[in-house]
Amino acid sequence: MRKSHPIRRVVLATAATVSGVVLLLSLKPASDPASASAVGAAAQQSPQGGTGGGAQASAGSGTVTGDATQTQYGTVQVRLTVAGGKVTGAEAVQAPKGGLSDQKTAMAVPKLNQEAVAAQSAQIDSVSGATYTSTGYKKSLQSALDKVKPSSASAGGAAQARTVTGKVAQIQYGPVQVRVTVAGGKVTGAAAVQAPKGGLSDQKTAMAIPRLNQEAVAAGNADIDAVSGATYTSTGYKQSLQSALDQAGG
Repeated sequence: MRKSHPIRRVVLATAATVSGVVLLLSLKPASDPASASAVGAAAQQSPQGGTGGGAQASAGSGTVTGDATQTQYGTVQVRLTVAGGKVTGAEAVQAPKGGLSDQKTAMAVPKLNQEAVAAQSAQIDSVSGATYTSTGYKKSLQSALDKVKPSSASAGGAAQARTVTGKVAQIQYGPVQVRVTVAGGKVTGAAAVQAPKGGLSDQKTAMAIPRLNQEAVAAGNADIDAVSGATYTSTGYKQSLQSALDQAGG
């Protein structure tokens, strides 16, 4: 048998050593611990995924869209704006349209939006003459509120908002009744659940009530200015507003 040449043995040993080193290097992690930590930190700092078109308000703030509700005259879908776990705005992103539905939607939706913010719940009155739209609105509103609840629950010690409805004030052109939302001893929303209607009263109510609502929130009391051209409505509004504030503890 031929003996191995000493030089050949040296070459083979060297090759084996090099192969071992290469194998060890191939087993090293693709990224060192420092880079892995950086990736983990970035993942923790990255914002949460999108809300799916406003599916749920993050940390009690943002927009949230309720489920679309089918009514006899079309689809109704409500979107809420939420800040600090509180509803600060409401709008109908879908509502019945076409023919008479256009008029009913234009009449009902603004009122329903106001009441949703004032009540902070789906326990709001239906708008006379737009019962189907009102029902669909309230269903979609409730589904939106249900999506807000998990986030708003994290508010913890935040003051709970509550609604108070004042007594009905009878004026020459019909009843006026005001509902206010109070949180932390402050008026955060106001809406007229009853107001004069029919004929010229519709125009005066549409002109006066939004202004009175804004002033009631801004002032935090019933010492607000009457709207020119709607003196009777303004007087009744202030009387009912004062009644609501009295029930809320001033």
